[in-house]
Amino acid sequence: MSTPSSTIPSLAYKTSGTISGVPEFKAESTLVGDPSLKSETSSVIEKLPWDGYLEADIPDKTQGKVMRDLRHLVFTIYHRLFGVVFASNLAILVALLVYGVNSQRLGLITVANIFVAILMRQDYVVNTFFYVFTSVPPSWPLWFRLLMARVYHLGGIHSGAAVSGTVWLAALAGQGTKELAHGEQISVATVAITWIILVFLVGIILFALPAFRVKSHDTFERIHRFMGWTATALVVLLTNDWRGDASLGYALVHSAPMWLMFIITASLALPWSRLRKVPVRAVILSDHAVRLFVNYKVFGFHPRPVPGSFSRISLDPLHEWHAFANVPVPGTDEFSLIVSQAGDWTTELIRNPPKEIWFRGTPVAGVLRVNIMFRRVVFVATGSGIGPIAPCLFEKRQPSRLLWTGANIFEDVWRGSYTRVHGRPDMVKLTYKMVQDFNAEAVVVISNEPLTRKLVYGLMSRGVPAFGAIWDS
Repeated sequence: MSTPSSTIPSLAYKTSGTISGVPEFKAESTLVGDPSLKSETSSVIEKLPWDGYLEADIPDKTQGKVMRDLRHLVFTIYHRLFGVVFASNLAILVALLVYGVNSQRLGLITVANIFVAILMRQDYVVNTFFYVFTSVPPSWPLWFRLLMARVYHLGGIHSGAAVSGTVWLAALAGQGTKELAHGEQISVATVAITWIILVFLVGIILFALPAFRVKSHDTFERIHRFMGWTATALVVLLTNDWRGDASLGYALVHSAPMWLMFIITASLALPWSRLRKVPVRAVILSDHAVRLFVNYKVFGFHPRPVPGSFSRISLDPLHEWHAFANVPVPGTDEFSLIVSQAGDWTTELIRNPPKEIWFRGTPVAGVLRVNIMFRRVVFVATGSGIGPIAPCLFEKRQPSRLLWTGANIFEDVWRGSYTRVHGRPDMVKLTYKMVQDFNAEAVVVISNEPLTRKLVYGLMSRGVPAFGAIWDS
């Protein structure tokens, strides 16, 4: 069936029945489809949620454009955290350079910043932050819950500490060179290693810039991994050189850099100590989507993945990893990952599904996990973005509504009814109407980057709390 191009695409409606392959979408659940699918479902409500949305009023964006953009685009929580970390380090660096400092003190502060940067990306640390921040009960004031829900912006601390550590390392290299030239107690090897590490860290930062990271993500990952490992090994050599004539045992007890490097090394090694090649069961959903089923007990002491978490998978564990949302299968020991076409790697995986695949580390909480902090939530998904959201709906932590749009949506994700519809709705206006009708406290978006940014900005600038991925890694 086809419709005029002015018609909105498949949208949300409520059903008390079921769709083939979609368990337990009942009563309060919200499903996606075209009105023409009434014959495929039972008890479709007469008045559809999007009826009249084009005629409905939507408030103007608050504040002027400059102030609005500064608040929602420039001074995001991520950028504020980066700014606080970097500005604090810069102020301390200036003070120390003014009042005088030696290379060992600079080295300690350098290692401390690298320590913070690495821990902010450690799976268990991230999960701990999410656990603490999302434990805020829904009865607490909304403004406080909204602030805590920005926990997924913690990457700002990672990048702030990483850049700060590189600046400190540059100061250390300069100070070390100066001390060596003056014949002070510092070895040529220490200065040489410091400069080599600086080159590696500058390279990592340059390749991590969004412009390059988006275009060549696999290259960014490899450089980040291999240069990072090499730099870490060199820092270990550097801290060992700093102990001078002291015994290794004495240094381990009294040297802060040695302890920090011990924790850093353990932190980097821990996810790889849980590297597993596990059997998977693949179900082809369409020519651009596949669902991989995994028994979580094969991970040994791995916990059962929770809704709103993701796992990293690979076919070549040394070279590339890809993160996909976990979809726990109710009543079983299985969970699944829906892989949709988004590049050469995913295309090959869909065409030739593997029988085994590598998993690393532990399931990690992501932006979707913040939904548990709110009393009523509107979820917005496009295409196979329904995969990550589905377990949040199945969990039934709170009343929720789902807006799911896209062409081929049923074929993309579940084998069931399918109708192709042309056209694209005004997603900001449609979502705003759903929020008002449902009296939702927050909106969570899982979509592509352009639409996610547009929708979050469009809602936030109108006073509607909205959360979506920030593509910071």
